[in-house]
Amino acid sequence: MAKEIERKFLVSSQRWRAFADEGIAIRQAYIVAQDDRSLRVRIFDDGRARITLKIGHAILVRDEYEYDVDRDEAEDMLRHAIGKVIEKVRYRVPHKGHVWEIDVYQGVHRGLVIAEVELSSRLDEPELPDWVGREVTGESRYSNQSMALGISNGASLRQLT
Repeated sequence: MAKEIERKFLVSSQRWRAFADEGIAIRQAYIVAQDDRSLRVRIFDDGRARITLKIGHAILVRDEYEYDVDRDEAEDMLRHAIGKVIEKVRYRVPHKGHVWEIDVYQGVHRGLVIAEVELSSRLDEPELPDWVGREVTGESRYSNQSMALGISNGASLRQLT
């Protein structure tokens, strides 16, 4: 069983850009969204597409299953999405033994920037880069699912930073 263990932070400056890769544009939407599970589809601008099933209530750890799918099928799945399609560019930034993923949101969430770091265990304590701000792990308003379903929006989240 695959486990997702991650922490999320708001980004407090642009200093991460000096260490980032070129980034990849992502469109994602939710096909199923419940309190303890979700099924999302992602389409990457390099031609790949993937569906992901996440299950669990835990703040830090959830079960996660990911599968590559045909891009045309993924495009068709987007038509069945509930809520809005999330648009963002994801950058990868190595820092002190971890790879941070920086999501720069577009569309209705333009201006919101969130950093995530995946961990190998709950006990993992990554050294925090100087460009991360407040931790938002477990704050549902910062989840892609909440943003897609309109429970929270980028404009109000930017005001909380």
